[in-house]
Amino acid sequence: MTWSHLVAYFFGGVLLANVVPHFVSGMMGRPFQTPFANPPGQGLSSSTVNVLWGFFNAVAGYLLVVRVGNFDLRSTSDVLALAFGALLIGLHAARHFGRFHGGNGPGRHEEAATTPRASSKGTVLYL
Repeated sequence: MTWSHLVAYFFGGVLLANVVPHFVSGMMGRPFQTPFANPPGQGLSSSTVNVLWGFFNAVAGYLLVVRVGNFDLRSTSDVLALAFGALLIGLHAARHFGRFHGGNGPGRHEEAATTPRASSKGTVLYL
């Protein structure tokens, strides 16, 4: 095994983990952020775009894990490379998308704590 195989498994883990939020949001009919939104990564894309983006991630992740080298579930280094990629993208997504969906918790992220939001009665709320 070469280091390039481990790098491919790492990025395969990133892509395979990235399938989950996009594919699930799309299947539920909910918009979610994608690189194709305006602004990229912040605006919302349609549920159809999310299903397609999730599917693309699944195919690319599959190709990196199964078609590069010889991925072995019994090889600790192979599994750790894939798992580390999935963990890092998961942590990044939690922090990034938490800004938009309240997942960072009040007071834990300055922007989320001071962002004005309009109520249904036109009153501005600070959450």
